[in-house]
Amino acid sequence: MHATYLNSLTISPLLVAAFCSLAQSQALYLIVYATRYLDIFWTFGDSLYNTLFKLLFLGSSGYTVYIMTNAFKPTHDPNVDTFRIQYLLGGAFVLAIIWPYKYTPSEILWAFSIWLESVAILPQLFLLQRTGEAETINVHYLAALGTYRALYIPNWLVRYLVENHCDWISIIAGIIQTLLYSDFFWIYYTKIIKGKRFALPV
Repeated sequence: MHATYLNSLTISPLLVAAFCSLAQSQALYLIVYATRYLDIFWTFGDSLYNTLFKLLFLGSSGYTVYIMTNAFKPTHDPNVDTFRIQYLLGGAFVLAIIWPYKYTPSEILWAFSIWLESVAILPQLFLLQRTGEAETINVHYLAALGTYRALYIPNWLVRYLVENHCDWISIIAGIIQTLLYSDFFWIYYTKIIKGKRFALPV
C-alpha cells in the first residue's frame, strides 16, 4: 500500500521534468503498466481503489510518453540516447515464457511486466552514466522510484510470515532492480542528501 502511494507521488515531478528525462524508460514503464493492468477489463468494480490507481498509472504514463516524444522532442538527443531496449523486452518475454505461475495469457503478461519493470530504469541509468550529471528533480524522481521498489521488501516479509506466501518472481525481480539502483543510491546519499551536485564519473 505505501509503495503504491509513493509510486503515484512520482508522477507529478515526472511530468514537470519530462523534457529532461529519458523517453525510453518511460515507454518501458508504459508497457509494464499496460501488460500488468489488463485485468481492469474483467475485474472493473471489484475494487474502486485499485481500478482508479491502475487507470491513473496508465493515463499518466501514456500522457508522459506522448509529451516526451512530441512537445519536448527537440530536447531529445539520439546521439546520447543509444540504449537498445529491444534486449530488455526480449529478455523479459523469454523469462515470462519460461517461468510464469500459470500458462495463461494474463499470468504470462503479469510475469513479463514484473521482469520488465526490474530493468526498465536501465536506459535512464545508462544516460546518467554517459552524461555524468542530471537535474536535481530528475535525481529525486529516480530515488523515489527506487524507494518505491524497496518498500516492497517489508511487504514480502510480512506475507511470508503471516500468510506463508512467497512470490519468487517478484522477489527475484525486486532484488535485481535494487542491485541496479545500489550505485545510484550511494551517490545520491553522498551528493544530493549532503547538498552537493549530482555527478558521476564518466
